[in-house]
Amino acid sequence: MSNTPDSAVATEANSGFHDPTSAGFTRSFEGRLLFWIAVLFSTFQIATAAHLFDLPSQVQRACHVGFLLLLTFPLIAINKNAAVKAIAWVLALAALGVAGYQWVEYEPLLIRAGDPTELDIYLGVIAIATVFVATWLLMGPALPIICGTFFAYCLFGQYLPAPFDHRGYDFHQVIEHMAYGTEGIYGIPTYVSASYIFLFILFGAFLEKAGMIKLFTDFALGLVGHAQGGAAKVAVVSSALMGTISGSGVANVVTTGQFTIPLMKKFGYRAAFAGGVESTASMGGQLMPPVMGAVAFIMAETLGVAYSEIVKAAIIPAILYFFGAFWMVHLEAGKHGLKGLDKKDLPSPLKAVKEQWYLVIPLVALVWLLVGGYTPLFAGTVGLAFTVVLILGASIAIGLPNTVIRVLFWIGLGVVCAAFLQFGIWVIAGAIIALIAVNALKKGGRETLAACRDSLADGAKSALPVGVACAMVGIIIGTMTLTGAANTFGQFVVSVGENSLFLSLVLTMLTCIVLGMGIPTIPNYIITSSIAGPALEQLGVPLIVSHMFVFYFGILADLTPPVALACFAAAPIAKERGLTISMEAVKIAAAGFVIPFMAVYTPSLMLQDGGPLASEIGYIPAVIYIVIKTVLAISLWGAAVIGYLGAKLPVWMRVLAMVASFTLIAALPITDEIGFALSVVFGYLAWRNVRAVKGKLQPA
Repeated sequence: MSNTPDSAVATEANSGFHDPTSAGFTRSFEGRLLFWIAVLFSTFQIATAAHLFDLPSQVQRACHVGFLLLLTFPLIAINKNAAVKAIAWVLALAALGVAGYQWVEYEPLLIRAGDPTELDIYLGVIAIATVFVATWLLMGPALPIICGTFFAYCLFGQYLPAPFDHRGYDFHQVIEHMAYGTEGIYGIPTYVSASYIFLFILFGAFLEKAGMIKLFTDFALGLVGHAQGGAAKVAVVSSALMGTISGSGVANVVTTGQFTIPLMKKFGYRAAFAGGVESTASMGGQLMPPVMGAVAFIMAETLGVAYSEIVKAAIIPAILYFFGAFWMVHLEAGKHGLKGLDKKDLPSPLKAVKEQWYLVIPLVALVWLLVGGYTPLFAGTVGLAFTVVLILGASIAIGLPNTVIRVLFWIGLGVVCAAFLQFGIWVIAGAIIALIAVNALKKGGRETLAACRDSLADGAKSALPVGVACAMVGIIIGTMTLTGAANTFGQFVVSVGENSLFLSLVLTMLTCIVLGMGIPTIPNYIITSSIAGPALEQLGVPLIVSHMFVFYFGILADLTPPVALACFAAAPIAKERGLTISMEAVKIAAAGFVIPFMAVYTPSLMLQDGGPLASEIGYIPAVIYIVIKTVLAISLWGAAVIGYLGAKLPVWMRVLAMVASFTLIAALPITDEIGFALSVVFGYLAWRNVRAVKGKLQPA
């Protein structure tokens, strides 16, 4: 249980980035109470995920939201005066009471669906109101205002002129739709938060506690730290690796960024560029399989496809995204003559893996289960269980007398864990209970148990913004299902697309970015995919590609001014203004703007069938061709933005590189041919430019 240091509070104030729950679990009675509520919350989520006991989906969702609000209100008010604390606890207990009512009255509520009692309506109003207030306090006014507008549309939309009007809905009908059943605040986003997202947040918290950050950092340092601009390349590689388990851009910034941003500054990178590199790489973690971001799970549930299909669509774009960031920092380092770190001072990547290879086991198990067709819920539960077994087992293994016994211990534990495929999750649960009992009897073991307990609390606290946002955007989905509001915007996008698909894509991109100025990636995706996704599908864009298009720009919205949440998270670490960092991040993340457009025109970039190119030359050649073309477009764009390719480029050559890159992206008749021709011309001119510059530097 920890307080936030005063320095952290000061830097929050200086940067403009603020976490309302940053005070954390203080050492007061109230802080300890909230800490144990958080532990209970995580335990409840694990027990339901592992089917140690089962609840109806509606009840589980209601309990999930109840726990979220029970923690959110008091944590925000923990350092406030007595009156504010009292109001916070009233709101928290009211939210908990709503969850209890949904549990106790589950069957009667089903029976009287469509004919709610006055008590149902009163409690429904409380449920909706507490979610609105919690979202406002956690994330500011933007998301509640947007959702409030949709809610008002349900109540008063019949008074709007055609085609924006609807037939009209009674107040009782709207409240019942939003506060009960599996629409509204308990819709698909809340289901995904309660089932998958919370579990994977815990998975990441336990892996971090086990030392995964150190493994990733040591590996990245040893692999690329010695190269040109090695400090920034370490940031890109370590954030990409961290993204495989965290799935949260801001969390990635404040963990790996604590190490990488000061390291980049030490080796000569500007503070704004260092913050931009870390923000760009960290946000890309949401694109990096196997865990990706919370949106990936919502996407799989929304589209009704296996999560492995989302992973398949994401893998090549994710690699290209990080290639783009890597290329940008390489060019920036060359432009400013920034050297790598001294190789003798760096850890060996092979040694890091050799010493800590066992930490990768849960991640390997997770990937294997996801690829094998198991549900994300099952895979995440098993991955989390394996991580707990590793942490508890390592604590015991340290105290064993010799290497042979330790090896036998790990083999035996591995056999027991592997038996879950035959005998179910109770085998691992039994192993964990036994390991807990042994650890409780030894001094070092009790410290390990305390660390696991803290991980449960930290995981629950980390899940608050995501979970509350998921409940809030349920209002938007509820409005869509009740009124069919998506059709109006969709028809507009389709009408634009009849003349120009490119303009439709630009319109969708701008919608994502504008919404992202005030709301996180999850609600951004849900809003835009609900509205624009079906419209893009009508224009012939494959469904997964259209949703990935929206997903990409929802992520990039967290890098674009004026809000740029990830950049403001990096600001106190970099000691630079968040907006300045944001401007650098947009340049570094150029690949993220290129990839979605290219995937729409050539779906094979996301390993999807369709598109004229695949029809002409075949699927595999189309994949190879589009990857090569995308790499070339990203490379040209990087040279244009940074203004360097072996030597500083004059402005006219940067413009030429930009035009060549754009023609490769455009996918219009003969633009590829023009793009490749311009690329050859640019390459030749860049080579001549390097020779000329080097010639000038040579002594006469």
